[in-house]
Amino acid sequence: MSLELILRISVMLLGGILGWQLGGPLRGLLESPYATYYSPATAILGAGLGWVLALELTVKPYHAVRLRIRQVPARYLVTGMVGLVVGLIISALLALPLSLLPGLLGEVLPFVSALILGILGITTMVMREKDILSMVRRLTSREGVGGQDEIILVDTSVIIDGRIADICATGFISGTLVVPRFILNELQHIADSPDVLRRNRGRRGLEILSRLQKDAETRVEISEVDVEGVREVDSKLVKLARDMNCAIMTNDYNLNSVAKLQGVKVLNINELANAVKVVVLPGEPLTVRIIQEGKEIGQGVGYLDDGTMVVVEDGRRFIEQDVEVLVTRVLQTVAGRMIFAQLEGKGGH
Repeated sequence: MSLELILRISVMLLGGILGWQLGGPLRGLLESPYATYYSPATAILGAGLGWVLALELTVKPYHAVRLRIRQVPARYLVTGMVGLVVGLIISALLALPLSLLPGLLGEVLPFVSALILGILGITTMVMREKDILSMVRRLTSREGVGGQDEIILVDTSVIIDGRIADICATGFISGTLVVPRFILNELQHIADSPDVLRRNRGRRGLEILSRLQKDAETRVEISEVDVEGVREVDSKLVKLARDMNCAIMTNDYNLNSVAKLQGVKVLNINELANAVKVVVLPGEPLTVRIIQEGKEIGQGVGYLDDGTMVVVEDGRRFIEQDVEVLVTRVLQTVAGRMIFAQLEGKGGH
C-alpha cells in the first residue's frame, strides 16, 4: 500500500468522523423529518472532502515546511528553538498564578501567555542572534588559547580596499569582524559624495560589506557601541580597540602609526600582501611575460602573479612574449618590490 493511499484513507476517515460529529448540532438547529439522516450525510460529505483534499492538507504543506526549513540558516533554527524553550519556561512559571484568576481568565490566560511568550522568545532570539552568539563566544573565549584575537575592528579603508573579502573567503580569519556604526556612517557618507570617484569607492565598500555578511566563512557584526567625547573616526576606533582589547584592521598609514603608538594591535592588509609575495634570490630563473617598455633603452617590463614588477634588460624586443630570465638583483622600494633580471643564457650577474 502506497503512502499516498494511506494518507487519503486516514484523512477520509478523519473527515468522516468530524462530519458525523457535525450532524448532531445540525439536528438541533434544523428541525426536519429528515434530521436522522444529517449525521450520515455529513459523514459521507466529510469523508469525500477528506479523500479529495488529503494531499492538499498533508503532502503539500509538509513539502512547503521542509523547503522553508532547508532555506533557513541553521543558526536561526538553533536560536529559535532556544528562544521557544525560554519562552515556554517563563510561561510555565506564570501558569499557576494566572490559573488562580476567576472565571474565564483563569482558563484562557495560561494558554495565551504560553503562546505569546513562545513567539516572543523565538522572535527575540532570531532578531538578536548575532549579538547573543557573539556574547557567548566572548564569554567562552576568555578561557581559550591566550593571545588569539576573537574580535577585529574594521576600518573604512579596509572595506573600500576590497581585498578583505577574498582573504576572508580563504578562511584565514577566524575571529569576528566588527564594524562600528560610526564606520558604517562614514562609508555611507562617502557613497553619497558628489565626487564621482569617492561615490564609486563608497558604493564598492558597501557591496564588499554586504558580501562579507553573506560569507559563511566569516562572522561580521555591526556594533552600535559609540565613543563619547571623541569626534574623529580614527580616534574613536583606537579608543574603542583599547577598551575592547582587540585589534584593528586597516590600510591607513596614519591610523596604523597612531594605533601602534597606543599599544593597539594592527592588522595591515598591505603588509600582509608584501609578506606573501614570492621570494626570489639573485641567480634564480623566472618565467615572465614582457608587456611594455621600460624607462631605460632596451628594457622590457613584466609582472609576476602577485603584482611584483620585473625589469628585464634587453627585453624590449620580446614584448607580448613569455621569456626565461635570471634574477640579477631585488630592490625594495616604498612603492613595493622590484626585480631586475636579464635574459637567460646571456650569462653574468
